[in-house]
Amino acid sequence: MTYIPDTLIDRSFREKIVLVGVLFPGVSEEELERQLDELALLVDTAGADVVARVVQRRDAPDAATYVGSGKVQELRDVCLALDSDTVVFEDNLSPAQQRNLEKILGRTAIDRTAVILDIFAQNARTPEGKAQVELALLQYRLPRLRRAGGSLSQQAGGIGTRGPGETQLEVDRRRLVQRIHRIRKELKEIDRTRQVQRQGRDRGRHREVTLVGYTNAGKSSMLNALTHAGVDVEDRLFVTLDPRTRQRQLPGGETVLFTDTVGFISNLPHELVEAFMSTLNSVQLADLLVHVVDGSSDRAEEQIAAVRDVLIEIGAEHVPELLVFNKADVPGSRAKDLAKIYDGVWVSAKNGDNLDEVISVVGERLRSRDRVLTLQLPLDRGDLLAAAHREGDVLDTSVNDDGVLIHVVLDSVGAARFSEWRVPA
Repeated sequence: MTYIPDTLIDRSFREKIVLVGVLFPGVSEEELERQLDELALLVDTAGADVVARVVQRRDAPDAATYVGSGKVQELRDVCLALDSDTVVFEDNLSPAQQRNLEKILGRTAIDRTAVILDIFAQNARTPEGKAQVELALLQYRLPRLRRAGGSLSQQAGGIGTRGPGETQLEVDRRRLVQRIHRIRKELKEIDRTRQVQRQGRDRGRHREVTLVGYTNAGKSSMLNALTHAGVDVEDRLFVTLDPRTRQRQLPGGETVLFTDTVGFISNLPHELVEAFMSTLNSVQLADLLVHVVDGSSDRAEEQIAAVRDVLIEIGAEHVPELLVFNKADVPGSRAKDLAKIYDGVWVSAKNGDNLDEVISVVGERLRSRDRVLTLQLPLDRGDLLAAAHREGDVLDTSVNDDGVLIHVVLDSVGAARFSEWRVPA
């Protein structure tokens, strides 16, 4: 057990947290320590302070209290000695385990998922973001709804209400379910509006590039660097919950839409993935994913794997991916070395180092999905020639007896649009 001194500044107004981790077979002490370090960072982001860590080695979780009965008593003594407010477990707790722990410890016991949900609740700004977070919270809390003292177990009385009736607990549960259904309906309406907007963009055939990455990898800084978006950038986890789209023109003349998304994290709570699916549609439908990686992190490889796990979960593993290793300006950063290993690109979004290379490679990756077609356009159809220049990359133009012959790079949508004037290869 490691105690962390809390003497540098007065933080008496912040919650005091004790972290709990369990070392199961196949998990090294170093790996568990890294997990607890990340959990401590999450707790700090949520606005609380870690005052101690308690670790136990077990073959399997205890069905009643997750850790053994002796360790629960030790944990209770630590909480009393440090006057802690809450105990946070690295692993997910079942509702029964949570109830039993709180009864023994005499204080709140939560898990990593609850901390992440709390951070999301603090950072939600738009109506959509708030609705998504509320949905995730309700889905998490529904199986944990229980009697609090006697207030949730009373039955209504009076004429017409005698008999078994409906307990207050059942009423609360029904209201939660109804609220979940209402929020899902609201989010479907928002998603329909977004689909209409997307159809409008498709008619203009702007290519779409979505920024993904581990939380705090620098996606918002990258969006600013690529598009001069001017979005707020903070060195905190999960600052961006709502997608933000900005456009820029590539050197070849193509207009590209860049979208910043919510950051991912290892073992991202399923409740959040489900609640944010309408937002994450931009990831599934992108022409290219720019996977931003914190090149200064000693866990960069693990974070890449964690992001790819989430991409699989949301059905976006088929979308082409460009790894961009950010924070090359940080002393000791491995961004340049990792870029060579992973066939990616290094960059410093903060000061713009190697940004031109990122833009160049993005253009190459987008164009690699297109095809060079030969079109024969009528001389009197200048509108078609203009459209070809607007929607594709015209390589050369010549005039013959039949009209204007052009070679142009077009994507599948553009190729279908100009199929009538295509010259067979």
